[in-house]
Amino acid sequence: MVQQYQSPVRVYKQPFELIMAAYARRFPKCPLIPMFVDSEILNQSESKDGSVVVTERRCTIDIEAPRLLKRIAGVEYLYFMQKNRLNRRDRTLHIEVHNETFSSRVIVRECCSYMAHPENEDWTCFEQTASLDMKSFFGFESTAEKIAMKQYASSIKKGKEIIEYHLRELEGEGVTYIPRWVPPVEGGLSAGRPVPVSGAIDGLPAKDLANPTELMACPADDKLDADYIRRYLGDLTPLQESCLIRLRQWLQETHKGKDFLLDSLMFLS
Repeated sequence: MVQQYQSPVRVYKQPFELIMAAYARRFPKCPLIPMFVDSEILNQSESKDGSVVVTERRCTIDIEAPRLLKRIAGVEYLYFMQKNRLNRRDRTLHIEVHNETFSSRVIVRECCSYMAHPENEDWTCFEQTASLDMKSFFGFESTAEKIAMKQYASSIKKGKEIIEYHLRELEGEGVTYIPRWVPPVEGGLSAGRPVPVSGAIDGLPAKDLANPTELMACPADDKLDADYIRRYLGDLTPLQESCLIRLRQWLQETHKGKDFLLDSLMFLS
C-alpha cells in the first residue's frame, strides 16, 4: 500500500532570500539533525546570468531501526539523491528527493517548494508532499513501513525547527536582510535596490525575529494553510494534517462546488 503525505501551506514571515540563507546552513551536514549524517555535491550548474542554480546531492541518512533489521538488510546507512532547483529571479526553490538504497524494493519520493508569498513579497510559503511504496523488504514490510513513517513525521517537525534556529543564528550575526537577485549588466554592475543597514525595508520598521516562523494564511490556489487548521482543530501531528489535506482534496474532486462540507467539519470539531 502506498503511504502519502501532503503538508498544509506554511508561511514564514521572512523574505525568501533570508529563508534561503537559513536553509543553506543545513549542508553539508547538520548536528541538529542526528539522522542526517552527511551530504556531498555531485553536480552543480548555474545559468549564464546566475538566476538559476541546480544542485544535485547524495545524502547519507542513519535511520533509527532495530539492529536485527539492519543486519538482515545488510546496510548501516541509507542513501538518498536530492535535486534542488533555485530560481533567484522567480524566488522559488524546488526540491526533489528519491532513495538510492533499496530502490528496487522501496520507492520513496519527496517534493518540497519554497516560494515568495503571492500577496506579500516579504513572506515565504513552504509546501511538501511525499510518498512511500513498500514493494518488498525481506518479509518485514509492515515493520519497515511503520519505522519509515515515524522517522519521516519526526523529520518534518525537525525541519521547521532547523529553519527557526538558523534564522536566529543569522540575526545574532547581524543579518536581518538579504537583497534580492537582480540581472547583471555590462561592466559587472547591477541595478539593485539599496540594502537597509538596520533591517528596515522601505521606511518600515524591521521585522521582529523573536517568532520568525509565525504562521499566517496563504490563500494561493485555495490551499489549506497551517494557521487555519490550528485555529479550528488545534495542534495536529504532521500525519494528521496530511490526512485532513487529502480529505479536503477528495471532497473537492468528488463534490465539486461543495467545499463547505470540510468547513462544517472544522466548526463541528
